[in-house]
Amino acid sequence: METYTAATYGERCADVYDNWHGAYDEAAIKMLVELACGGPALELGIGTGRIALPLMACGIKVHGIDTSPAMVARLRAKPGGDHIPVTVGSFADIGVVGKFSLIFVVFNTLFLLLSQEEQVRCFYSVARHLATDGVFLIEAFVPDVTRYSGGQANKVTAVTTDQITLDMSRHDPVQQRVTGQKIVITDGGIRLYPIQIRYAWPSELDLMAQLAGLRLRHRWGGWQREPFTSESVKHVSIYERAA
Repeated sequence: METYTAATYGERCADVYDNWHGAYDEAAIKMLVELACGGPALELGIGTGRIALPLMACGIKVHGIDTSPAMVARLRAKPGGDHIPVTVGSFADIGVVGKFSLIFVVFNTLFLLLSQEEQVRCFYSVARHLATDGVFLIEAFVPDVTRYSGGQANKVTAVTTDQITLDMSRHDPVQQRVTGQKIVITDGGIRLYPIQIRYAWPSELDLMAQLAGLRLRHRWGGWQREPFTSESVKHVSIYERAA
């Protein structure tokens, strides 16, 4: 049985990732450009560049880090992708030289760090690489444990004449871990796309930030700066250096 590693998700789904998640919110790019204030930006989990490339097109100098060589290869194959410096490795320990006006991790990617200890290390690494007036932005879902029944959630997400897609997952509430598989069945065979995450509540992220010498500046319910409420299913949180 193949061991799941930090690179597994990206290595397995790199060839289909943009088909699943290639679209992006223009409001996200607008906010990131605003926060960068013309300075350099670092994306944690840059992947295929779906955010980094539009950001670069707006004149922001973007750097990236990612665990998956296959995802980075997809980025490199896109127009302009070879102009973005990318470090292959874990963003729990940011192996990049320099300071950044903006460091950001979007689309739940922070949760690919599979332990609280790794997530805390990430905050410390971010704090070391932030410019004096720099900010750290996180976009992530708000955990909803009610979606699991008997410790699992299984769903048919697509049925067509030539394909069935299933999303299967198991939930460990003690470790705040979800182990899942996207299963794609066609007449040509079956493909498995495994993923593991360790989710964190917004309040837990705030404590991690505090430990690293950061504090929450803003939290919204989305890229349109919607108010963050008890009904919010995601959050966009911005941290700055504590006074």
